[in-house]
Amino acid sequence: MPYDFRSDTVTKPTEAMYRAMSVAELGDDVLGDDPTVKRLEEHCAEMLDKEAALFVPSGTMANLLAVFLHCRPGDELLCEDNSHVYIYEQGGYAQINSVCVRPLPGRRGIFDAKTLVGAIHEPNLHFPNPKSVFLENTHNRGGGSIWPFETLEDVCRAARQRGLTLHLDGARLLNAVVATGRVVREWTHPFDTVSLCFSKGLGAPVGSVLAGPVDWIHLARRRRKVLGGGMRQSGILAAAALHALDHHVERLAEDHRNAQMLAARIREMPQDLIRLKYDATDTNMVFFEIAKPQGTAQRFCEELARHGVLMLPTGPTTVRAVTHLNVDATAVEKAAEAIADALGLKVP
Repeated sequence: MPYDFRSDTVTKPTEAMYRAMSVAELGDDVLGDDPTVKRLEEHCAEMLDKEAALFVPSGTMANLLAVFLHCRPGDELLCEDNSHVYIYEQGGYAQINSVCVRPLPGRRGIFDAKTLVGAIHEPNLHFPNPKSVFLENTHNRGGGSIWPFETLEDVCRAARQRGLTLHLDGARLLNAVVATGRVVREWTHPFDTVSLCFSKGLGAPVGSVLAGPVDWIHLARRRRKVLGGGMRQSGILAAAALHALDHHVERLAEDHRNAQMLAARIREMPQDLIRLKYDATDTNMVFFEIAKPQGTAQRFCEELARHGVLMLPTGPTTVRAVTHLNVDATAVEKAAEAIADALGLKVP
């Protein structure tokens, strides 16, 4: 079996998670009868400091539903220009919801209140109406970066003062919670809606949650149905998510340590061959750049695969490695050796 660093979505359920799934009490969730799904939704609403929550198949659907809740056709959504909702979701905001996006420049996925305010159009019949701000924490293309809390508060305050609603794409929010020690509710309080993914660092096989006001979540449930996201005996999946919330949160710190270990090993290698894209490794992601003489990121990842290590090319010369519960410190060491081998370096 190769060591798989492509994403934290590649994890397999633990034996304990399988057991929890096998004994889950089930019903038909579309009819509102699945007790395990209800328990998950109630737990997440409480944890995220919102009135209600909805279990959905994916983070992409959670964000798509959030766009529907916050914006009407022709409205404008503002987000950082490397945000997941803008880059990785097929433009669902336009395809499905007929919403415009105003991408804002940021550093590692983060922008400040001044940038937000400067991007908001004054009312004018030529422009779409700005309606909502979407933030992502932690930020994927920012290298698993964590929003500085004061910056996040400033941006949210500026948005509120200008009548804009707020959504937090918190797919990997619990990585930020564990890394900073700041409780979940502090991160989620300023937002109208929040999404959280169970199938990334938490290690569940499927599912995300969208939380917000009761009436909004009722509308999201209807919208989930028309998008084909209504699942039947989905308590099997909800049980995995509940197990992950009970047992896989604090261990995220181990993923962070392993990512820092990998970053440290790369930092020791010749900088004319390979270098880290970002100085800091905030959570469980390591992005690095391959010097052009070494070829493309795609070819480099193919070479790593021949050494039994899988990583993901994210640009012409950029590679991403993500740590998770199925790669330990030994796997990190093997990955570092594979990188050195692929670069033609002698491995001590």
